[in-house]
Amino acid sequence: MTQVPPLGLLVVLVAVALASGVGCTTIGPGGIFATIALYALTPLSSAEVAGTAHVTFVGVGVVGAVGYARSGELLGGEGRALAAILSATSVLGALAGARLNAAVSRELFGVLLGGVAAATGATLLYRQRRDLEPVVAVDAHRGRDRLLLGALGLGLGAAAGLVGVGGPVLAVPALVVLGTPVLLAVGVAQVQAIFISGFAGLGYLSYGAVSPVYALIVGVPLAIGAIAGWVIAHRVDPERLKAALGVVLLPVGAYLMV
Repeated sequence: MTQVPPLGLLVVLVAVALASGVGCTTIGPGGIFATIALYALTPLSSAEVAGTAHVTFVGVGVVGAVGYARSGELLGGEGRALAAILSATSVLGALAGARLNAAVSRELFGVLLGGVAAATGATLLYRQRRDLEPVVAVDAHRGRDRLLLGALGLGLGAAAGLVGVGGPVLAVPALVVLGTPVLLAVGVAQVQAIFISGFAGLGYLSYGAVSPVYALIVGVPLAIGAIAGWVIAHRVDPERLKAALGVVLLPVGAYLMV
């Protein structure tokens, strides 16, 4: 059974998780810091890191989904359609990603996690600096666009399931590129996170690759941070937060890949 970590480490994990929760429901890519902390600061295996992280992200997704439904982003037809398509298709990807993790060494896991962090940071900074328009405008009610969104959900689920990051880390930047407003993208990603992390977490649980102790230590402050993040998202310009997040993610990703 996993031992309770020393007080110093406990404080650091709680602080990181709290900030990560804020990021999850403010701009999306926030939960990756909780995964990075579990990987870099604890003795957990790569499978335990991913499994434990996914269990905690389910709670964040529920909190975020309730918040964004309350503020209206998920009540419109477009929001419901996006959430339904991405959530349904991401389930298979999440299960496949969790299974693939068994073949990944801890060293390779660090490289993959670092790559996701660096790529996410670079994308956020590049698009914010260039003020780029969406690559294409996707309509979740059109048949062809539904196929595109379904493929996106499958890919996002697989990547998230493999490296133990929540759906918002990958889904929000992807949806923004496809023309979805930021707050709607964040809200949809919360619903998707419930399915990605729920099914990926079940997969890791079946392998015994979840630490209840670390799930509790990280999960509670994550959920609290998620509540604060939803409030902040409706009061602060998300563009400022995107830039700050990108600046942090780039060096962290590079460090993990070395």
